[in-house]
Amino acid sequence: MKRINEKKERAWNKLLFVCMLSIAAEAQAQQSVTSILEVLDTQTGMRTTVKEFNYLIEAPNWSRDGQWIYFNSGGLIYRIDAEGKGNARLVDTQHVCKCNNDHVLSFDGQWLAVSSSSNASSGWSSYIYVLPAEGGTPRLVTPYGPSYLHGWSPDGQTLAYCAFRDVAPGADIYTISVNGGEEMRLTDAPGLDDGPEYSPDGKHIWFNSVRTGLMQVWRMNTDGSEQTQMTFDTTRNAWFPHVSPDGKQVIYITYHKGDLEPDQHLANKNVELWLMSAEGGEPQLAAKLFGGQGTINTNSWAPDSRHVAFVSYRLSND
Repeated sequence: MKRINEKKERAWNKLLFVCMLSIAAEAQAQQSVTSILEVLDTQTGMRTTVKEFNYLIEAPNWSRDGQWIYFNSGGLIYRIDAEGKGNARLVDTQHVCKCNNDHVLSFDGQWLAVSSSSNASSGWSSYIYVLPAEGGTPRLVTPYGPSYLHGWSPDGQTLAYCAFRDVAPGADIYTISVNGGEEMRLTDAPGLDDGPEYSPDGKHIWFNSVRTGLMQVWRMNTDGSEQTQMTFDTTRNAWFPHVSPDGKQVIYITYHKGDLEPDQHLANKNVELWLMSAEGGEPQLAAKLFGGQGTINTNSWAPDSRHVAFVSYRLSND
């Protein structure tokens, strides 16, 4: 029993170290980065700049009516006209003001769920809150942390997230009612499972897992059954699969093998966006860019299932 506990403690320490590296990289990036909010036309490959910011922004979400792109910056949530007109507007999250890059809009566009540290906590502990999409009073959903939101079911009733719990040394996929209550654990593989996102038909949850060595894209039924590997690239780590609104395509981000550990998704790396059919098959390269953490953490497809918002970065020479 002592040997098992020691092994579990070493695994926890490794994961904590990985998370602290990500936090340190983000803090450094905020001091010297230009963030470029871009839109990719997945049919032509054309990239259009929406707006540049002389500070760190992350994780765009496209509103369901196509009018707005949401993002986080400095612990707060903002939205900007999808064509870049005007300035970014603050979304009022009231006392929830340590938001990270894991935030999602409901399928009906009426609600926004965010992951945020509580005001009393520091570091990487994170809880999930729900509030009106235009801003308002947040309601705590997850009783435990760390919890990092990634998916909202099409019927609006369930949230899917990555969580670290005492029952296992790694991070697993959980779901919970949008009204709170008991959470359900869906994965138990060794290492990190992350990025769970519902397909628009409500039949599957897409996620990424390091269980086969490198980080790869996986898919399972919403009850956790039939966990199936969907990408098999031996040269890249694949993260954060996002399903288009029509359910036909999946876009995800990759890091080259050797640029980081398989269970890391760091900032300031040369990365790529790839497209694949939601039925599986050979993926196609969609874009190369400098980014990583913050580029495409959560779903950023436009309602037309053709365009995707993402963030690339440029470091200053100072």
